[in-house]
Amino acid sequence: MNILGPDTLHFGVEDVALCEQFLKDYGLEPVGDGRFEALDGTGVVIKHREDSSLPAWTLPTANMLRKTVYGVKDAATLESIKKEFEGEREVKTLADGSLELVDDVGFVLGFQVSNRKAHQLSAERVNAPGDIHRQKNKTGVDVATVGQAPKPRTLSHVVYFVPDADKAERFYTDRLGFRVSDRFVGMGPFLRPAGTFDHHTLFFIQTPAHLQGCEHFTFHMGGPSEVMQAGYAFAGKGYESYWGPGRHQFGSNWFWYFNTPMACHIEYDADMDQHDDEWSPREAPAIVDNSQIFLFDWREKWAPGGKPD
Repeated sequence: MNILGPDTLHFGVEDVALCEQFLKDYGLEPVGDGRFEALDGTGVVIKHREDSSLPAWTLPTANMLRKTVYGVKDAATLESIKKEFEGEREVKTLADGSLELVDDVGFVLGFQVSNRKAHQLSAERVNAPGDIHRQKNKTGVDVATVGQAPKPRTLSHVVYFVPDADKAERFYTDRLGFRVSDRFVGMGPFLRPAGTFDHHTLFFIQTPAHLQGCEHFTFHMGGPSEVMQAGYAFAGKGYESYWGPGRHQFGSNWFWYFNTPMACHIEYDADMDQHDDEWSPREAPAIVDNSQIFLFDWREKWAPGGKPD
């Protein structure tokens, strides 16, 4: 099935204004009706938790993610998903033509023909001996305009706490055509759908049932310096860093996580590995050294007295 990846995450929250300001400060663009978008149109929708347009929350936690909507390549893919589940479980066709169903561990999923928009932004480039990309007559660092934080480019991935990671994996691989990229033994798999080479758009973490929900979600940035610049600006607005900045082992993507008012974490990430169907998944124990290649000790003051000369 030609599923591209997550297009939209729908949250039902208690304090709508607080969450909307948070996403705006993170770098997403408000486009109306509680929707906040990255540069390609993927994004997050914020509604009050009692809003009747949200799916009912039936899981035994206070988690605020109510629905994950995946973008698919075309109407034929949408139809194949409908046929896969019709007669077995309820498959709703909504007014906008998208599908809605519940996966095997209780998460509400949507599927729509993706509305992602193309953009012409280049990736960050680096110089190395014998491989020069930035010339001395050009800007020294590939970052956003000075004084402005770079914008998130696309919704990258979502991570779930689940009580049965094996059961969750079987649903997405056997029924939706996801492939395992790598695995943390005793924790869960990194998964990608057929429509992308990204190392993962989905990751499961085995936890007790009372914790089930969204652990974090993230948007891709243009490169590691954009992660640093956006994260530094976000921290400067008073938001609390949770983990990072650093770089992961599996996927080798750069990261910086922050706490959110949506009862989960949010991440800036960049430079994720790309894998085709020839890739053989790796397995490793779920320990810190296998999760991060290195971790910066972020600090606000970096010179004697707290100010540079």
